[in-house]
Amino acid sequence: MNYQSEKIKNALAAEYVLGTLRGPARQRFQKLMMQFPLISDATQTWEQHLNGLGQKIPPVTPDIAVWQRIEDQLGFVAQPIKSNVVAITKSKPRVWQGIAGLASAAAIVLAVLLFSFQPPLQPEVQQLALMSNEQADLLWALEIGEDTISVQATKKLIAKSDADYQLWIVAADGRPPISLGLLPKSGKLVLSKPQLFDQIEIAALAVSLEPLGGSPNGSPTTVLYTSELVIL
Repeated sequence: MNYQSEKIKNALAAEYVLGTLRGPARQRFQKLMMQFPLISDATQTWEQHLNGLGQKIPPVTPDIAVWQRIEDQLGFVAQPIKSNVVAITKSKPRVWQGIAGLASAAAIVLAVLLFSFQPPLQPEVQQLALMSNEQADLLWALEIGEDTISVQATKKLIAKSDADYQLWIVAADGRPPISLGLLPKSGKLVLSKPQLFDQIEIAALAVSLEPLGGSPNGSPTTVLYTSELVIL
């Protein structure tokens, strides 16, 4: 397997960050991150984007009954005191059981945070695309939501001042490329997502180099980069 392939590298990095890459495969990928800086960089990029999605989820306060169960597992429960000796004898094992059960308590809290949304919230970001150059430097990161396409230009992008960069849909059925608008040369820009985006099979997204103002004839002038969509 060619781990340096852009497609394979990003797929494995995304699985690693999501936690779906397990067992020997996860151990091999950890070794690859130490051997190849490009794989390590791809993993860090996915961590930034996927962790950013988690920050958009509003916090939820667990129910009081959940906290009571956690306190019970940790040993923070009042015991009947018949004498000083009996109180010490009964409380000490509970404290040590609480320390041993700390991981279980943390799991309960995590489960509450994940499953207390009724009904479950649909993530705002549905798909991702990463535009990189031949040196595997990430230039633009795209987050595709229900109605918008959020584009973030990175510091690796050295934009031309006398040209623009345009985003296109490359359809799988061979129809002419469909323009999605101009990309930012720095910072972040939110583009409108056309209805056609969800109605056709998309083979890839592409970035072209255009005169200032965009394509003069409705077709890409010089295609620079392409990227497949990653469905979340």
